[in-house]
Order: sequence, then C-alpha cells, then structure tokens
Amino acid sequence: MTAATGGRWGAAMRLALDRARLAVGSGDVPVGAVVLDPAGEVVAAAGNERELTQDPTAHAEVLALRRAAEAAGTWRLDGHTLVATLEPCTMCAGALVLARVERCVFGAYDPKAGAVASLFDVLRDPRLNHRVDVRGGIMEAECSAVLLDFFSGHRRVGTD
Repeated sequence: MTAATGGRWGAAMRLALDRARLAVGSGDVPVGAVVLDPAGEVVAAAGNERELTQDPTAHAEVLALRRAAEAAGTWRLDGHTLVATLEPCTMCAGALVLARVERCVFGAYDPKAGAVASLFDVLRDPRLNHRVDVRGGIMEAECSAVLLDFFSGHRRVGTD
C-alpha cells in the first residue's frame, strides 16, 4: 500500500477528510483530525471550528486532542496517533508534544504554516522533552484537493 491510498492510516484519513468537509459548512478552512488509541481505534475526531466558535484555538487537531484526553481520562496520550489532513501549525504541533502523542500522520504539507516539516520540525526537536514520530504525505493529493477547492471558491467569491 502506498501513501496515496493511505495504507494503514487510510480509514482514519478518510474520516479526517469527512470532518474537514463538514467544516466548510460553517466557513471554516477544511481541515480534519482523528485520534487513534494505541490499539488503532478511533477515540476522537474533529474539524476546524474557528469560524463556528470564534475561537482562534479551535483547530481540528486541538479539538481532537481535547476530546481524546476526555475519552482517555487523562491529558497524557501516550501511544496515541493523530491523523490530520494538513500538516499541523506551531500551536497544534506544540499541543501534540505536550500531550505526549506517539505519532502524527498528516496528508498535505503546509509551506506557509507547517511546523512539522515545512517551516519547522517542532515534533522532532531534540531540545524538547518529548518527540513525536512523523509520517507525512498520506493521501496528499486528496487532502490538498479539499483545500484547493475551498480556497479557489473563496477567490471567486471575492472577485465578484
């Protein structure tokens, strides 16, 4: 199996994509995230809710981590995996480190704000007390397409 089909992360990435698409309904940038427990079972999922809640921290990754911590009964998400449609930003990467997440799997790279591979490498910074395993480019074309569709629609609306 390849990164294009998602391999072992495909089902979780498809769920994250579903959550991303739902975010569009409230005008949010279509990013979705899913948290898997150590057995690989989905324990939380979210899409961006910044516009919906007017909360600048309501990124899909942060919301999914909050819900996973609630489900686990602890903020320590040792052994958990976060699957996101877009490379996490600095805030979300910091949250992954602080939650002690084991692995971050993401779809599209974010050359403007990505803090996992594109601009920074927060998750594997040896100066921090925890490092997160990273897998990028999973179902990248599909994840990118959702974002490109959203932003091309916004550009058309803005030029009318």
